[in-house]
Amino acid sequence: MTSGRSIRFKISALLVIPLVSLVGLWGFAAGTTSGDALNLLKIDTLWRGAIDHADTLVSALQQERLASAEKVAGNQSDPAALAASRARTDKARKTFTEQASSEDTVAALSPDMARQLKETLTAVGELADARRLVDGGSATPAELIAAYGEISDSVHRLYAAFALGTDLQLYQQARGLIGADQVRELLNREHALIVAAAGAPSEADRQLLARLDGARSYQYPRAMADLEPASRVPFQKVDTTVLDRMVTGYLAGGKNDVELWRGVAEPVIKGYDEAVWKNGDALLARMEPAGYAIILRAVAAGVLGLVAVIFSIIVSVRVGRRITRELATLRRGALELAELRLPELVGRLRKGESVDLVAEAPPVAVQAGSTSEVVDLAAAFDSVQSTAIDAAVEQARLRQGIAEALRNLARRSQSLVQRQLKLLDEMQSQTEEPEALERLFRLDHLTTRMRRHAEGLVLLSGGTAGRRWRSTIPVEDVLSGAAAQVEEYTRVRVYPMPECGVAGAAVADLMHLFAELMENGAAFSSPGNEVSVRGELVGRGFAVEIEDRGLGMPEEARQAVNERLARPQEFDPSQTERLGFAVVGMLAARHGAVVTLKPSPYGGTTAIVLLPTSLIEPLPTVADAPPELESVSVSVVRTTETGLPRRTRTTTKNTELPRRTRQANLPQRGKQEQADERVRQEQTEERSPEETRALLSSLQSGWQRGRQDSEKDGGSES
Repeated sequence: MTSGRSIRFKISALLVIPLVSLVGLWGFAAGTTSGDALNLLKIDTLWRGAIDHADTLVSALQQERLASAEKVAGNQSDPAALAASRARTDKARKTFTEQASSEDTVAALSPDMARQLKETLTAVGELADARRLVDGGSATPAELIAAYGEISDSVHRLYAAFALGTDLQLYQQARGLIGADQVRELLNREHALIVAAAGAPSEADRQLLARLDGARSYQYPRAMADLEPASRVPFQKVDTTVLDRMVTGYLAGGKNDVELWRGVAEPVIKGYDEAVWKNGDALLARMEPAGYAIILRAVAAGVLGLVAVIFSIIVSVRVGRRITRELATLRRGALELAELRLPELVGRLRKGESVDLVAEAPPVAVQAGSTSEVVDLAAAFDSVQSTAIDAAVEQARLRQGIAEALRNLARRSQSLVQRQLKLLDEMQSQTEEPEALERLFRLDHLTTRMRRHAEGLVLLSGGTAGRRWRSTIPVEDVLSGAAAQVEEYTRVRVYPMPECGVAGAAVADLMHLFAELMENGAAFSSPGNEVSVRGELVGRGFAVEIEDRGLGMPEEARQAVNERLARPQEFDPSQTERLGFAVVGMLAARHGAVVTLKPSPYGGTTAIVLLPTSLIEPLPTVADAPPELESVSVSVVRTTETGLPRRTRTTTKNTELPRRTRQANLPQRGKQEQADERVRQEQTEERSPEETRALLSSLQSGWQRGRQDSEKDGGSES
């Protein structure tokens, strides 16, 4: 299952991302709302700790500036008035500095507020420079207004910084109030400028007055626009008509009557002072309840938002777990179907077993009330299962039909081949011409190979060999019989080996197995090289080595064949390559034999067949031989013309029971060497036609008697 991430991880990620976003939005909203509410509560501390005292300081500065203007104009009738004004300013400045620097005020300040407060305190500290300018006697009205105006402007910037902490509605009211206070400050500056200029204003004084009056005219409607209608009333009650007309006259070059100006300006300034203070108290009274209301709304919104987040988390987790369980159940069912039930069911169908499809192939299990898509997916798996089972059933029927057809054809071929062999035996017994006997012998050998191939087809199609032996057969006879079924039998040499026998029930299969390996060795080696067959008893049974001296096999091909021989599978008709190895693996697995291929020292391939101990039996002794009418002694020699074993037999009188002496059918090494030497000597001499005919007649008789002996020992062919 490769990758990737599990479905649980993906579903969790799918649910966690929106939940985290929701929690983040809730935290941001709650934090913002709570911050605004806390800022409103801090405004009370800031107002009482800084704004109130700053306003007192501004009022004191306005009075000191007016007294300083009278001194600059030279109309100061009471010198003590300036000293008293400065004393009030110093007191207000001290109070403002102490309260603005207190712990409560500093704790309520934001970074922007703290920075602006520091700037204001610095400007207040420069008041001494303005006083020295006034006391020096060289200050002009414009310089006087500028020196004191820097402090007032800094205080108004502090007001604006403090107003940022309120909500939108209150911030608008605070901005309107700050604008109205700036109008009051501009009006006080005009008053001080006209007083300082006395009756002879300079051109610079007139220009400054024009700028101040223009700024006042511009600021007043903007401030009124930000204030609520009720907050505008105190300002609208202040009548500035006469004052504005007098300022216009002064700007036009009219005479400056200071006393008349005082009588008009001071009531207007007083009205502005009262309007600003009244609106300031009203705004402060609204801020604290508004802060508590916002806090209540923030708490309610936060609690409800938290409940919604928790509910979303619970629902998401439950839905995610349910979907995960549904998919996990479907996954387990699909894996069980794909890896266990379906392969096992298909395997049983291939073997031809009877299967209850309803019980063996139930639908893929899903949880009750599962998601419709999961149910649809399970139904799709059920459809796939049904299709696969139908295909497997059809394939099993087809394979079974093909196997039965092949077996029937092979059985018929076996029957025809057996009849052909009997007919050849009759023809050989009735023929004495050497050339005809030789051709009949070749035809006999070809027919024997046809019988082996037909038998291989029976085995591959699931059948068993028709031939059976009841008694124990010597291993060397089994190997010699196998060599006789190979096309190039003259190149196969069976070396002497220990005396032991093979159980009769396994003789036909083992003979076929050895014949396939021998023919494979002869087919893949040079025509001049022999295929050596040796055998010996080992600790786990009897080992037979079939060695050729050909080109050998590639390492990968040899490993593939060894794996196929170690774990033989059901024969697949579509794989037509190396059918001999398929037959070998099938026969070896049937009798518990182990077949292994390895490289030969001569460059070819050596096939090692390990017969288990259960197949190896001792040869019967003389006392164990069954009674017969005559005693038959059978020996085997290898003819020079064909290389096949030739049986010769001698018969004694009928008064003795038949005897089979040990090693009578397995010549000793010395006898074999003497026989080979005699054969080589005979090859050097030229035979006459009569000798050749006699030799072939002897060969024919040997084959006939060999088949008769085989039938007497229990062999039957079908």
